[in-house]
Amino acid sequence: MRYILSIDTALRTLQNFKQIRKRYNTGLPTPSPHLVQRSTSMKLHATSTRQYQTITAYDTTGVEINLLRFQTSLVVMPEAEPVLWPVSGFDQLTSENFAAIEAMYPDVVILGTGRRQRFVHPRLTSALTSRQVGVECMDNQAACRTYNILMAEGRRAALALIFDTPAPDLD
Repeated sequence: MRYILSIDTALRTLQNFKQIRKRYNTGLPTPSPHLVQRSTSMKLHATSTRQYQTITAYDTTGVEINLLRFQTSLVVMPEAEPVLWPVSGFDQLTSENFAAIEAMYPDVVILGTGRRQRFVHPRLTSALTSRQVGVECMDNQAACRTYNILMAEGRRAALALIFDTPAPDLD
């Protein structure tokens, strides 16, 4: 059986031990100095990401960036406006699509491959890997979460999302 004590509970237990020892003078040894009550605190800082392109919502059909809804494939960088990406589906990816991302000089590319994770062929990303820029493939929802974390850390992460565009109705 495993017990988890909070710092407050441990300190109260130590204080109770001291009171009992004083009351009954049992001659128990004095606790070591590192067990004496200390002021414990944790400082939390709010991180403001308002000046950056932050993913504020996502679902299977689109994404919200700073509360603006997008439902087409796009590339997002932290300090630049989202750019529409001319990719209608994962199977239509070309090396030119990744060369356009390379021109933005990202540190890492997070590729959202749609509703499920798929892996892009390395020859398509050669423009990026030749510059030692990593390309991470994941489904769109995981890509959005990962991008927000990297962006909040101050990384120049490019988020490239692919939303499958439905075929036009010809009827």
